[in-house]
Amino acid sequence: MTGKNGKSGKNGIQLRERLVGLRRRYKRLLQVCTDVVLVWLSLWGAFVVRLGIDRPIDPVGDYAWLFLAAPVISIPIFIRFGMYRAVMRYFGNEALVAIFKAVSLSALLLGLYIYMYRANVMVPRSVVFNYWWLSLLMIGGLRLFMRQYFLGDWLLAGQHVPFFRQNDGLTKVAIYGGGSAGNQLVAALRMGKSMRPVAFIDDDEGIANRVVAGLTVYTSRKISQLIEETGAQEVLLAIPSASRSRRREILAALEPYPVHVRTVPGFSDLASGRVSVSDLQEVDIADLLGRDAVPPRADLFERCIRNQVVMVTGAGGSIGSELCRQILSCAPTALVLFEHSEYNLYSIQTELEGRLRHEGLNIRLVPILGSVRNCERLLDVMRTWGVNTVYHAAAYKHVPIVEHNVAEGVLNNVAGTLQTAQAAVQAGVEHFVLISTDKAVRPTNVMGSTKRLAEMTLQALSLEKSPLLMGAKASTPPNRTRFTMVRFGNVLGSSGSVIPLFREQIKRGGPITVTHPNITRYFMTIPEAAQLVIQAGSMGRGGDVFVLDMGSPVKIAELAAKMVHLSGLTVRNEQNPQGDIAIEFTGLRSGEKLYEELLIGDNVSPTEHPMIMRADEEHLPWSVFKEVLNEIFLAVERDDYERLRELLREHVNGYVPEREIVDLIHKKRIEAPPPSDLTLH
Repeated sequence: MTGKNGKSGKNGIQLRERLVGLRRRYKRLLQVCTDVVLVWLSLWGAFVVRLGIDRPIDPVGDYAWLFLAAPVISIPIFIRFGMYRAVMRYFGNEALVAIFKAVSLSALLLGLYIYMYRANVMVPRSVVFNYWWLSLLMIGGLRLFMRQYFLGDWLLAGQHVPFFRQNDGLTKVAIYGGGSAGNQLVAALRMGKSMRPVAFIDDDEGIANRVVAGLTVYTSRKISQLIEETGAQEVLLAIPSASRSRRREILAALEPYPVHVRTVPGFSDLASGRVSVSDLQEVDIADLLGRDAVPPRADLFERCIRNQVVMVTGAGGSIGSELCRQILSCAPTALVLFEHSEYNLYSIQTELEGRLRHEGLNIRLVPILGSVRNCERLLDVMRTWGVNTVYHAAAYKHVPIVEHNVAEGVLNNVAGTLQTAQAAVQAGVEHFVLISTDKAVRPTNVMGSTKRLAEMTLQALSLEKSPLLMGAKASTPPNRTRFTMVRFGNVLGSSGSVIPLFREQIKRGGPITVTHPNITRYFMTIPEAAQLVIQAGSMGRGGDVFVLDMGSPVKIAELAAKMVHLSGLTVRNEQNPQGDIAIEFTGLRSGEKLYEELLIGDNVSPTEHPMIMRADEEHLPWSVFKEVLNEIFLAVERDDYERLRELLREHVNGYVPEREIVDLIHKKRIEAPPPSDLTLH
C-alpha cells in the first residue's frame, strides 16, 4: 500500500508540474473551456433544483438557445473582470470578489435576456437565482480547490481531519501572532514550500481556541499542548507592532520550550522587495533585553546637522557608520566620511550612495582616507569643506588588543583625539562630539584609560578661549569650538561584540565561551546609541560629559543561556549532562572588569532628554594638562611603560591596572634584541 500511495503521490506531483509548466495561452484556454462546462452544469443544476431529478430537461432540445446564451454572456464578462489573469497558485480574496461580481453580473444579464427577448418561453424565475449561486459555488469553489492542489496543501495540511496527518519532511512551525501579519506569513510559507505552518499562538481571547486560516490558535499558556499535538519545531514571531518590552515577555514565555525561535522581517520590507520570507532572522537580542527606544526629538536631532557640513571620523566603524546613516536623515549639505581603512570607507560610501539615489537626496558625500593622528590632513579637510560639526568616533576599542598594543592605543585614542580637536579649533568648527565609553570610568585597562584621557583633553581645551596648541606652527585663532563627550556602554552587534560570537559558537555546536560567571555589561542597540549621541551633542555648552541611560546591566552568562534556549537547544551542565551546548568560563582577560560603570563621581544631573544625563567630572586646566600629555607621549616614544603606568595612575581618576602594562613589540625587543648589523646607514 505504501508503494502504491507513493506512486500515486509521485504521479500527482508530475501532473501538477506539467500543468504549472504549460504556456500561458494554453492555461487560459483550459480555464475558459472549464468555465464553459461549469456554466452549463450550473444551468442544468438550476433546472434540477427547481423541477427535480424526475423531470429532466433536454439541453439540446427546447433550451438549446439558453445553454448557448449562458457562456456567450458569461465568458466575456469573466475576461473583463480579469478572472483569467489571476495566477491560480496565488489566488486570493481580491480574485474571489472579482468572481462574485462577474458571476452576479452574468446571471443578471442572462435573466434580462430570458425575460425580455424570450418571454414566450417557459423558464421558472427561480432558475436564474439557482444558476447564480450554483455558478458561484462551482466556479469559485473549483478555483479554491485548484489553489490547494497547486500548493500541495490538501485539506489545509489535514490537521483537522481525523486519522489524517501529513508528513512531508518540512519543518513544522507555529506562528506567534494571529493578526494580519501572521496570516500573510502563513500564506507565504504555504507558497514557499520550505516550512509547514501548523498552529497560531495568540493571547487574544477573541480568537483563542478557534481556527484561523485552517490552523488552530493556542494561547501562550498552552505551548506544551501545541508542541505535543502538532510537533512544532520552530516558532516564528509575526508581531511587527509589538514593543520591545512585550517581545521580551513573549521570549521569556517561549524560552523553557525546546523550539527554535526566529522572527520575520518587517512586512513593509517584504512588500518593497528588499527581503523575502527566506530572510528569517534569529531573534533580535534587543528583544531579549526588552528595552524600548525613545523616539528622537527633532529639534535636538537636527540642531547640529541640518543645512550644515558634518564630518564623521571612523566613518566605517560600527558607531561611525550608524552615525552617518542617521545624519543623512537630517539633510546636511555635505557629509565628510573620514576613515583610515580603505575597505570600511568603500563599504559605507557605497551604502550611502545607494540610499541617496533611492531616496533622491541632494547631499554631497565626501569620502576621505586619512589618519586622525595627522593634524595637517585633518585641518586641510575641515578648512576645505568648511566643516561645522565633527563626530569623533575613530578609536581602538578592543580591550585585550589595546592592552598589548599600548603605544598604538595611546597614539590613536589620545593623540588622535588631540590632533582632531586641535584641527577643529584652528578650522573654526562649531561643534565637536567625542564618542566615549563606560570603560573610561575607573578603568582597569589601557583602552579605558586612553578614552578617559581623550575626555580630559576636550574638557581642558573647552575652557581655553585662546589655547596655545601643542605643535602649532602659527598663532592659534580664538577657540569657538564647543566640545562635548558622550559616554555609553556596549552596543549590540558592533564589531567584536559577544552576540555574533555566541551565535557562531552555537552554530558550530559549542561550547560558548564566557570569561566569568558573574560578568555583567550594559547594552544598547547601535541605532539608539547613534540617535542619543547626536541629541546629546546638540545640548552641550562646552566641556560637557553626557551619560546615556543604559538601563539595567545584563549577566553575560544568562544572555548566552537564553540564546541557546531560543535556538531550540539546551545548555549542557552538571544538572543536564545530556544538553546540547556547553558554556565554558575562560577567566577574565587582561584588563577586563567584572562590571562597568557610567559615572566616576555621584554628581549627575538630568537634561531635557529623559535618556541623557549630564555628569560633572573633574578635570585639569589646559596649561597643566598639556604638560601631562607631553610626558605621556614622551614615555610612549621611549618605550618607558613603567613611567607610562605611573602617569596613568596619577592622572586618570580610579585607574587601577590589574597587572603590569605589556606592549608586545617592546616585550619581544627586550627578550630578543635585533642584531646590530641590521642598523640602517
